[in-house]
Amino acid sequence: MNYKEKYDFWLNSIIIDENTKKELMAINDEKDIEDRFYKDLEFGTGGLRGIIGAGSNRINNYTVGKATEGLARYLKKSYKSDISVSIAYDSRNKSEDFAKAATRVLCASGIKVNLFESLRPTPMLSFTTRYLKSKAGIVITASHNPKEYNGYKVYGEDGGQITDKVAKEIITEINNIKDFSEIEFMDLSEAKRKNLLNIISEDIDREYIKKVKSLTIRKDLVKDKAKELKVVYTPIHGSGNIPVRRVLSELGYENVIAVKEQENPDGNFPTVSYPNPENAEVFNIALKSYSNIEPDLIFGTDPDCDRIGVVVKDKKGEYKVLTGNQTGVLLSEYMISSLKEEGKLPSDGVIIKTIVTSDMVKPIAKKFGVEVLEVLTGFKYIGEKIKEFKEDNSKSYIFGFEESYGYLAGDFVRDKDAVIASMLICEMALYYKNKGMNLYEALMVLYKKYGFYKEDLISMTLKGKEGQQKIDTIMERLRHSMKANINGVAIRKKYDYKLKIEKDLIDINEKTIELPKSNVLKFLMEDNSWFVVRPSGTEPKIKMYLSVAGKSMENCEDKLEKLKDSVMSLIDC
Repeated sequence: MNYKEKYDFWLNSIIIDENTKKELMAINDEKDIEDRFYKDLEFGTGGLRGIIGAGSNRINNYTVGKATEGLARYLKKSYKSDISVSIAYDSRNKSEDFAKAATRVLCASGIKVNLFESLRPTPMLSFTTRYLKSKAGIVITASHNPKEYNGYKVYGEDGGQITDKVAKEIITEINNIKDFSEIEFMDLSEAKRKNLLNIISEDIDREYIKKVKSLTIRKDLVKDKAKELKVVYTPIHGSGNIPVRRVLSELGYENVIAVKEQENPDGNFPTVSYPNPENAEVFNIALKSYSNIEPDLIFGTDPDCDRIGVVVKDKKGEYKVLTGNQTGVLLSEYMISSLKEEGKLPSDGVIIKTIVTSDMVKPIAKKFGVEVLEVLTGFKYIGEKIKEFKEDNSKSYIFGFEESYGYLAGDFVRDKDAVIASMLICEMALYYKNKGMNLYEALMVLYKKYGFYKEDLISMTLKGKEGQQKIDTIMERLRHSMKANINGVAIRKKYDYKLKIEKDLIDINEKTIELPKSNVLKFLMEDNSWFVVRPSGTEPKIKMYLSVAGKSMENCEDKLEKLKDSVMSLIDC
């Protein structure tokens, strides 16, 4: 069916409710109708993400129901008995509705559901899936996307986001559903009566908090000095407020102030245009209202509390948002140096980062005899490695991070966790405070010791059918018609993760990339600068990641600006 036929089908279907039909009939813009129906909202490698609303290319009870029916069919084919699914949701609009819709479909399929009674961070869903031995987990969230969006992420029984292989099997089941009439929804009251619905209790919260606190490294320092650290925290209207403050309070951090205007959950995110701790704007209220108390640390977590942004004073006395790379490098060095000092650094220790994340961690890890592994973009690949290490007892996982403000220590969660990160960042800030430094000053020390690095991200939004076609054209052009040098610096290597080929353009040889296939290109230059071009898997965007190394920060800034200009000219030509 074309988009018009799909639109008419929804309007005339006896399955579609009257409110949805009214929303569709009120649309006057033909382009809007086309965008809502020119395709089905795709279940990607992690799940669904889309604009909330009526239509096959929107997230709503019907598209959530269809995805859940596909998941249910997959689970019933994969497991013979004792199938349960744990479900959590964040503060976004419709999150609770979608969580209940998924619950009703699973229960109608005879699958038991463990549902949180109120919003929880995404990492708590990962923990709960493992703790309750569920066969899968679902969290309703669109992470840090604008308020118009929501999403549906699926986790495996190990607590990690589903693998590409499992995603393909679920997609096959979803695609076999030809009509919404194939999907059954059980009333929640009936599900409870049949013991198919378990509302998750406080026991899970308590176990999770206990595990998070166990990751404290310098226990004596925290016990004796935690009350001296002044912290301002914003949950940005999300799910982090209660667990983050509870962990810090129980560890003795008495001077933690929540930003009142952003403390309560609100899916409209009224104080920000974009609820993303990567954006300095989200800290405007914190800086305006609380900078006079001169906090040692300001940080914010995104709506589902899996990402965290940190603000500290720079050498000019101005508050500065650290990049995700900078916070990751600081945490990596702090953790491995502290573990070394405490006599707890494993001889086979590993830090895992993504291919678009700063290389600065490499010389740091090398000094301490720690290995650095690289994986594709997406924290699920870090989770897969943790699972692999546990199964074959091959390496000891220490820490994992990605440039997009995601961090994880410990192995009881298998996704990035801003509750854990907030605790470790506070401990790190406390440690440096006792040495007379803030985190910015500590970072400058690391630059001088290990070399200067600077990274950036360019993100281009290209919406709709035409946008997707342009993204495809850009990727094919770079894949097959790339220049031999940038700004007079030769491109040494081209990594094509879709074709799984690493090509050395200087020595003229190639080898296979031992990572899953992904439509990503990376170009490494002779001066160790690099850039990566990657279409987003969850948004209508194409992203360019850039990194340079230099003799000073000024040198890095100059090199980065030139590289950005050159990469943009490649994209726009």
